[in-house]
Amino acid sequence: MITDLQQHIQELRHLINQHNYAYYVLDEPRVSDQEYDRLFRELQTLETQYPQLITPDSPTQRVGANPLTTFATVTHKIPMLSLANAFDATEVHDFEQRIKKLLKIDDMITYVAELKIDGLAVNLRYEQGKLVQAATRGDGHQGEDITQNIRTIKNIPLTLLGQDYPPILEVRGEVFITKTGFTELNQHQLTQGKKIFANARNAAAGSLRQLDARITANRPLSFCCYSVGQVEGVLPNTHYEILQQLKQFGIPISEYMQILQGVDACLIYYKQQLAQREKIPFDIDGVVYKVNQINQQERLGYVSRAPRWAIAHKLPAQEAMTQITTIEVQVGRTGALTPVARLMPVTVGGATITNATLHNQNEIERKDIRIGDTVVVRRAGDVIPEIVCVNLEKRAETSQPFVFPTQCPVCSSPVIREDSVARCSGDLICPAQRKQRMQHFVSRRAMNIEGLGESLIEQMVDKGLLYDLADIYTLTYEQLVNLERMGKKSADNLLKSLEKSKNTTLARFIYALGIREVGESTANLLVQHFGNLENLIKASQETLEKIPDIGPVVAQHTVDFFKQLNNIEVIQRLQANGVYWQTSEIEPIQQQLTGQTFVLTGTLTDLTREEAKARLQKLGAKVSDSVSKKTTYVVAGEKAGSKLEKAQILGVKILNEKELIALLDQ
Repeated sequence: MITDLQQHIQELRHLINQHNYAYYVLDEPRVSDQEYDRLFRELQTLETQYPQLITPDSPTQRVGANPLTTFATVTHKIPMLSLANAFDATEVHDFEQRIKKLLKIDDMITYVAELKIDGLAVNLRYEQGKLVQAATRGDGHQGEDITQNIRTIKNIPLTLLGQDYPPILEVRGEVFITKTGFTELNQHQLTQGKKIFANARNAAAGSLRQLDARITANRPLSFCCYSVGQVEGVLPNTHYEILQQLKQFGIPISEYMQILQGVDACLIYYKQQLAQREKIPFDIDGVVYKVNQINQQERLGYVSRAPRWAIAHKLPAQEAMTQITTIEVQVGRTGALTPVARLMPVTVGGATITNATLHNQNEIERKDIRIGDTVVVRRAGDVIPEIVCVNLEKRAETSQPFVFPTQCPVCSSPVIREDSVARCSGDLICPAQRKQRMQHFVSRRAMNIEGLGESLIEQMVDKGLLYDLADIYTLTYEQLVNLERMGKKSADNLLKSLEKSKNTTLARFIYALGIREVGESTANLLVQHFGNLENLIKASQETLEKIPDIGPVVAQHTVDFFKQLNNIEVIQRLQANGVYWQTSEIEPIQQQLTGQTFVLTGTLTDLTREEAKARLQKLGAKVSDSVSKKTTYVVAGEKAGSKLEKAQILGVKILNEKELIALLDQ
């Protein structure tokens, strides 16, 4: 039973991560907000019920996705967290009850209610009153440096007003485009013969990610502050007063903000904003309630990805009725086949909708969707909305059931079914998957090819220079210098980086291949067990499943990957093109800690967390992020928190850093 559960959780995480990448990095959302929220809440529920299955890389433990490589990376001094969601009055009441219980009070809570603007979250850093840096939220811990683009937004002060501002002040808020500005922008795009934007959020995000700040300067961007980040200095002791103080410094804040007493007043505010939604000059996807007193916020603290003292009350999705003209299948960057309904154009929530995702074959069958049907379409700020249901009363006799393809429409490889997901088996040769697989292959923790980023890969694939992974090591100086933004020095540096990357480890190489569900830890496990690539390629699913922590899902994906002759040919070409690893690094090593589970908590001084984790895994140990009765040791560094307390309660043995090092050096 637990194996099936682990498999389901892994599939949820994979799906959510893909949607995060599409939404936060590519600005190309693939599903509705409602569907994303459903998936995320299902994962949260399962992890709450089975905390021992929580992993550090779970979407619930982080925000969004990694930043783009075309901008410098900024590490946030204080993480930019997301917000928990409420979808009805009951969940809002539950939110207040949790707060009162944690604060141990029965008094009425004072809240600040604000509109949740549908834009892009940014962090602005002021030092001595001067704007010195701006960054996107990114993954919550690291974002993209967009300082030059932010400086073009007219309502963001480059220098703070007054004299009493803190010497260091980070303000956080949303960059957005008003409804009027969005209409005018698309009209301008049309007159210039350029692609129009699907919605205002997409336009704002795309504008901030322009490499040329002059383009950003011509976009109708605005900024609205909703909180602060790092502050060195004194600010008022309530959230409302802090925002009013920021307004005095010249920082724009929302005119729709209100102080409210108790959750019932919050719900009245919600109904008022819902009623005037169409009159609000910018798109919103909810309202936010925040505990006003800063000392109460500090007592309430945070969960892994969100503050306990705030919640977003989501607005209902917007719907309309239209007709399906045809159904096409798109192949995603991971090989997943997604049916998309082409619709008669209809306006929903201020945007013209012509496409709607059908998710998968199961969804089509469940809703009995056919070509020619009249359907209800729902949109909640999505680029590709979803079909809610079919209006059977309007079904025509000429409507046609949709037949899912058995071959990939891009590369003609066989389509395999994995529960509800249909997937192209082409892996390393399918053009639809090519760019993403290459981006993963060259990434820092894979082959670590410096200078070969996303935009350059896109350009090379589009120009026909790269067809599969092995082609990366056939690139020549002449090919590189003729590319856009690639000078002689950059070409030389990239060729040196390519040559350097050829000397790798087998574990890195296996991880770089992008086998589904095979991350760094799993790749290390496979190397430790099989010793060389040939043994792994020949391994059966039964053999793989006997390895600790290798379940049937990972085993099946691994076997399927190496069954594809095209994948083997690419691997052979990579080796022929010079990729190699040292023999000493691929011999099976002694596994003194096999079967033992460690949890690291607090700050280590002689080792970094990553170093400690790597050394433990090398000796066969499993490193978990949560403490349970099955935990063998908890390693407690300085300022260890709740994990140490839980270990003491459960009677789990606790090691300090010196004891850990002694264990590793045995």
